[in-house]
Amino acid sequence: MTTDIVLIVFAYLSGSLSTAIIVSKMGGLPDPRTQGSGNPGATNMLRVGGKKAAAMTLMGDMFKGLIPVALASALTVNDTTLALVGMAAFLGHLYPVFFGFRGGKGVATALGVLLGISWMVGLGTLATWLFMAKVFRYSSLAALTAAVFAPVYLWLIRPTPALLIMSVMMSLLLLWRHRSNIRRLLSGEEDQMARKE
Repeated sequence: MTTDIVLIVFAYLSGSLSTAIIVSKMGGLPDPRTQGSGNPGATNMLRVGGKKAAAMTLMGDMFKGLIPVALASALTVNDTTLALVGMAAFLGHLYPVFFGFRGGKGVATALGVLLGISWMVGLGTLATWLFMAKVFRYSSLAALTAAVFAPVYLWLIRPTPALLIMSVMMSLLLLWRHRSNIRRLLSGEEDQMARKE
């Protein structure tokens, strides 16, 4: 029981490390919360600091979801604890204790959590994002579609109640955090991803 609590707390604290803000400070870039969309995530970091800063943010956000879940899996905790660890890492990103509880939207961290639970679920979710981003060139639409399909992939590959509940909760929170993007998509005002020349 003590180990479970330590894992959950570690996951939340890990999630609370805002990669975008850390990368910005290390690179002498402006705080992403005050620039662009105001979101401390990879997409906004692409606007604020370019491809390298965005890539570093994406990887950092993904690993802070993956590492706690992979650690919990290695310790062979039960599925309820695993689900709580994954949710804690995700909530840490959304509401980071180190940065005034003002975090990102959670797409990369959710992907890391899913990869830690099942690499097939994670890759399926990533493939959905990549396909939608390639075809429609809207990062937000790709994230929303991947969020909707993630619980379906988990149900097909590892259908345990605790993990399914966690996945559905993460997806609902992702949809909620993207509510302004949804409004812009519906009104035709959402910015598309730039094409590679």
